[in-house]
Amino acid sequence: MSPLRWTTKSLRHLADELTQKGHPVSATTVGKLLHENGFSLQGNAKTLEGKQHPDRDAQFHYINSQVKEHQAAGEPVISVDTKKKEMVGRFHNPGREWRPKGEPIHVEDHSLFWRGEIQQVIPYGIYDIGANTGWVNVGVEHDTSAFAVASIRRWWDNRGKTDYPSAKRLLITADSGSSNSPRYRLWKSELAALAEETGLAITVCHFPPGTSKWNKVEHRLFSHITMNWRGRPLTSHEVVIKTIESTRTRSGLRVEAELDTRSYPIGVTVSKEYLDSLPIQPHDTHGAWNYTIDPHDHCTAPAASRNPGPSSRKSWRCSPTP
Repeated sequence: MSPLRWTTKSLRHLADELTQKGHPVSATTVGKLLHENGFSLQGNAKTLEGKQHPDRDAQFHYINSQVKEHQAAGEPVISVDTKKKEMVGRFHNPGREWRPKGEPIHVEDHSLFWRGEIQQVIPYGIYDIGANTGWVNVGVEHDTSAFAVASIRRWWDNRGKTDYPSAKRLLITADSGSSNSPRYRLWKSELAALAEETGLAITVCHFPPGTSKWNKVEHRLFSHITMNWRGRPLTSHEVVIKTIESTRTRSGLRVEAELDTRSYPIGVTVSKEYLDSLPIQPHDTHGAWNYTIDPHDHCTAPAASRNPGPSSRKSWRCSPTP
């Protein structure tokens, strides 16, 4: 009945406590006794929702059908996500690359002892599934929903509208976390502003929680960038951009990258009333993960306060136009 179960302790601690209670025993013997009594070291089993939740499998099929339908109509389909933050400076980068023998690149042992201010970059990737091309917006501040949508906007302005001049729709596949979570009001409100600016009907399909590794941006773009800069310290913003842009694959992948020094403050709020006013249409199939935003003006806030990003506001609310 003890609040602390003995099986949560290490073999050495169990042996010490048994010895203190008058039962001298070694840690090795405790391990043998546990095995003889049917115990083994086990981790948690993620099975409470079932071996294969039906919604998860159905969502994968639905995403596949949406991608095929959009591609058949000649509409752009992109996979988006944020790559992990990277430190800028002479810091260790995992991996190895060919160099003259005995001439490794010397880097700092631990970033905790770095005397200067540590700079970080936040690469947000847009992978065009049909064209096999990548666009990476490299931010320097916060990974917010405004930053995520601004990255998609930059891709559209620089590549999308040129590659798809007749596009009427855009399909985005994203995971269910990070800055592009379907739970974030700012993500949807910024997408609504993007739809209004571009005239595109934007459809978003989210991968179920815990399945983001199946999003194509992960293994068609980010994995190749990681391999390209392995063993190479990212000493400056220029090195980051040039290394990303030099990423190539035999299958024809080409990547472009830009540095984004704009501010994307945290704490920006969007009212529920404004969110409800947006032309967001949940799909019949799991509407929380699949929805379409029509290019319709529902905001009376001046465009100048929306288009450059949320740097000039901490909170703004809009009302439906009559």
